Amino acid sequence: GIRPSEGDELVSIGAVRIVNRRILTGETFERIINPGRPIPQSSVRIHGITDEMARDKPPARIVLPQFKNFVGDGVLVAYNAAFDMKFLELKQAEAGVRFNNPVLDALLLSIYVSPDEPDPSLSATAERLGVEVVGRHTALGDAMATAAIWVKLLDMLEARSVRTLGQAHRISNRLAAERLQVVQF
Repeated sequence: GIRPSEGDELVSIGAVRIVNRRILTGETFERIINPGRPIPQSSVRIHGITDEMARDKPPARIVLPQFKNFVGDGVLVAYNAAFDMKFLELKQAEAGVRFNNPVLDALLLSIYVSPDEPDPSLSATAERLGVEVVGRHTALGDAMATAAIWVKLLDMLEARSVRTLGQAHRISNRLAAERLQVVQF
């Protein structure tokens, strides 16, 4: 589902490591998660994960420590990071982990470098930047697309004098705060 605060649950998580602007396709993390409840058909139509596929998989409280071990203290880059991070935040206490990693939102940073683009979705941004998307709406497929977008965004950010992850983090946080203020009014 898309409403973690209303009881929707994680059904999968995926990540790929990026080092020095290189996507390390051999260093990935991908797990299906048993949400402990039936998966709505509306969700199955999007990500393709069925109750049968998740039935014998571990719950989030088991998978999230594995994921934390994979990411360590690294910077997390996500597309629409607030959405993904909300799921992690709601489950971290139960899992006994804390995701206090720096988080960069590739969606917000893509808006920062291309503010006049009418469609900032992952698919539209990938197309605009020449990134092939394989496995859209799967955790690893979206992670791979986000990684490729991120690598391309790095050059675009540098062209706007954003040269450190700290600078990108401040911009991402500022834009997230601005969006939150707009939503609250």
